[in-house]
Amino acid sequence: MKKLKTGIMGCGKISEIYLTNLTGMFSDMIEVTAVSDLRPERARACADKYGIPNVLPEEEFYSSDLFELALNLTIPKAHVQVSEKALEAGKHVYSEKPLGLHYEEGCRLLTEAEKNKVFIGGAPDTFLGAAAQTARAALDDGMIGRPVAFTAFMMCHGWEKFHPNPDFYYAKGGGPMYDMGPYYLTSLVNLLGSAVSVSAMNSNPIRHREVLVGPRKGEVLPVEMPTHVVGTIRFQNDVVGSMVTSFDVWPVDLPHVVIYGTDGTMVVPNPDLFGEKVRVMDGKTSEWKELPFVNPYIENSRGLGVFEMALAIRGGHSPRAGGKLMNHVLEIMDAFHLSAHRKEEIALSSFCERPETFRGKTVGMAPEEEIA
Repeated sequence: MKKLKTGIMGCGKISEIYLTNLTGMFSDMIEVTAVSDLRPERARACADKYGIPNVLPEEEFYSSDLFELALNLTIPKAHVQVSEKALEAGKHVYSEKPLGLHYEEGCRLLTEAEKNKVFIGGAPDTFLGAAAQTARAALDDGMIGRPVAFTAFMMCHGWEKFHPNPDFYYAKGGGPMYDMGPYYLTSLVNLLGSAVSVSAMNSNPIRHREVLVGPRKGEVLPVEMPTHVVGTIRFQNDVVGSMVTSFDVWPVDLPHVVIYGTDGTMVVPNPDLFGEKVRVMDGKTSEWKELPFVNPYIENSRGLGVFEMALAIRGGHSPRAGGKLMNHVLEIMDAFHLSAHRKEEIALSSFCERPETFRGKTVGMAPEEEIA
């Protein structure tokens, strides 16, 4: 297939792993032809490091004919503005998560993409990786029978001791639900299908955060979003479960995602990672076993969704990590906060089919035998 020329807006920390993979393992389908950033010197450094031929000022990025797909790696509050400009210019868009700060913004982007006959999609793409696809195959094969319930836990004490600029984690559009929720919710939709309602509570017990690393060490940041979010989700197949996302607790050894079935239980590893082992327990024997991976994306494969979108564009079908999936997840996240505010269960208006399974470059196959 012809490579998909790609331009990147945003050359911050997350761009490093994307560029490593897009110019490496996914370079048979992706050609990064241009980069841009509000700080031109950062874009230039990025281009020099990864051999990108063009550095574009922001005002020239959207109208450029150097690429077909705009990869939006800006901070969350800029996602909608950047994606909208790219869509209006007739570009396909792949955005870092979340799609927008609110569900209505996501709806607007989907409408714009449809109007311009282009695709929009985005992160997280971890559900296309080895662990998530192995869990999906096990569920589809009936290893635990019919799913009846789930639990999901994202428990930590925030990122200020790891990230030199953690502002956006605590600003509007941040918090643990909007930051890490997309990984867990996308994994759950991949496994269980569309959600139908949410009931939740939240709190904000730590009102200020201190930057603990980097040149801004000691700076104190206000916290604008709830940082402990707890709730339940009902899925269309009547599976009901609980989910907790928190930046306020010291972590303990809780399983990230567990799916409980009529015939057994499945422990799904951290949805933020690609290649930890899936474990299944047979309800009759109470014996646990680890499952072999069904695709090769075990290491940090961020950019896999861009690769899959390129296959979709060239193949004339919708991408798995597409806009409807992203926007459904965004509505679920919105519903957690809306439910907590209103103190009522929130019915969801969007619907999303389970994405098709993805085997990619099947383990043991040569690259030329790649399948979609």
